[in-house]
Amino acid sequence: MPSPPPPLTSLALFAASGGNSIRTWDVEGIGPRLDEAQRLGLTVTVGFWFGHERHGFDYRDSAQVAAQLERVRRGILQYKDHPAVLAWAMGNEMEGYEEGGNPRIWAAVEAAAALAHTLDPNHPTMTVTADIGAKRVESVHRYCPSIDIMGINSYGGAPSIPERYRAAGGTKPYVITEYGPQGTWEIGRNAWGAVEELSSTAKAERYAATYTRLAQDSALCLGSYAFTWGAKQEATATWYGMLLPDGTKLAAVDAMTELWSGRPSANRCPAIDSLVLDGPGDVAPGAMVRARLALRDPEGDSLRVEWTLRADALSYETGGDVRPAPRTYTEAIVRGDASGAQVRLPKRAGKYRLSVVVHDGQGGGAIANVPLRVKGGAADEPLADPVDLPFVVIGDGAVPAYAPSGWMGEHTALTMDARSTEQPRSGATCVKFSYSRLEGWCGVAWQDPPNDWGDRAGGYDLSGARTLSFWVRGARGGERVKFGYGMIGADKKFFDTSKGEREVVLSRDWQRVEIRLGGKALRRIKTGFWWSLGGQGVPVTFWLDDVRWE
Repeated sequence: MPSPPPPLTSLALFAASGGNSIRTWDVEGIGPRLDEAQRLGLTVTVGFWFGHERHGFDYRDSAQVAAQLERVRRGILQYKDHPAVLAWAMGNEMEGYEEGGNPRIWAAVEAAAALAHTLDPNHPTMTVTADIGAKRVESVHRYCPSIDIMGINSYGGAPSIPERYRAAGGTKPYVITEYGPQGTWEIGRNAWGAVEELSSTAKAERYAATYTRLAQDSALCLGSYAFTWGAKQEATATWYGMLLPDGTKLAAVDAMTELWSGRPSANRCPAIDSLVLDGPGDVAPGAMVRARLALRDPEGDSLRVEWTLRADALSYETGGDVRPAPRTYTEAIVRGDASGAQVRLPKRAGKYRLSVVVHDGQGGGAIANVPLRVKGGAADEPLADPVDLPFVVIGDGAVPAYAPSGWMGEHTALTMDARSTEQPRSGATCVKFSYSRLEGWCGVAWQDPPNDWGDRAGGYDLSGARTLSFWVRGARGGERVKFGYGMIGADKKFFDTSKGEREVVLSRDWQRVEIRLGGKALRRIKTGFWWSLGGQGVPVTFWLDDVRWE
């Protein structure tokens, strides 16, 4: 399943800042967003999510491709007459991050674009690629005559798109569908492999420079979408967001407001001139580290400063997938104010990140961070990203960290409704599974990375968890289902460091089940949850909700 993009935050602020168009990654549930955009005088490039092969989508499978096309048909018929619709975007980086020249993928894009023109001749079509390297421009121009506009996600390379696009043979008009600071894959690493993130003040300059350069290409560039009008945990908590999770604007918003509207923001964000360490950032376990902060506010507003120490991500490149927030160490901050901070590093070896967030009390903020490392032997280093507990796999508060991608056994007879509204245990939805065969067996594993059985790094460090709990009910009662976590053995390079399971006889009423974890080695759990069942002489249907590591 694709990871949903973060929700757009405060479209009213966006419109007030001079923005005139937004872009979505998928069409599901888009009605209220279209209505709000219309009220605010905004247009929307409506995206259709196309399956990614790294998530398990198979463009050789005619049934999967047909179902995807049917979603496009339904979405266009439902929204084609909405006044806020500007264009249809078929897919987002579905070509992957290698050559990008798979003809099967581009045939699916062309079929969707041709269908869009048939159903709705009033709106243009677009497809969105991961920059323009390798065969992307060639493939879109060769295989997709029904694509009117090429959408391009580009970060460090965005200012050079006008020259590079033409050199690659591009003649279709294009839109830069994502741009912002340099991506983590475009910059170097420090001595222990950590990326150095720009402050929000420095990022604003990148946004402005990219927009200004693209605006000069009036012949082919139709416009650009800054990424992202909201907050997103990817690489770090703040790498790409133009806003903080509470809606506080950062300096990128001020920069774009002046460019979009021709006038500066009424109250500008605080500025961080520097965040530096007094001494090395590679230290012994439990060491005290001091950081100095230089900041100012253009209007002289009173500033509130918050310091946080977090675990740093082991891997920064996640293909755009939303990631859970890394573990926080609140007790590590000994002192923190507007001049700097004193931090007592944990005794556990690994990478960390000291972050500061500044608020001006007027809706503006600033962020900066600096990477740190606690020295230790290889055996002491974390095997996976440490995360806070409780950690929700299914239910309210869940982040799409583990994907239900490991379908096993007679899975062609299995269906899943990830948003069932049939008497959820809590919240608005639960997950429903139905197995139609009377014999055989099937199962589903929640994995990180998706579709991986131990060949790639991933998973989460859930050390400190005492129970894996979940709620389950059956359609008839009496169904027997096994539940567990961890499936990948030590014969694989990246294995689950612990496994556990429990067989449950289901009831027609919700029942809470626990798998106890005391003393288990939870430093890398790649299979965060799984279930399996054998044929029981009748079809089996059951529901799951509130799956939590606590």
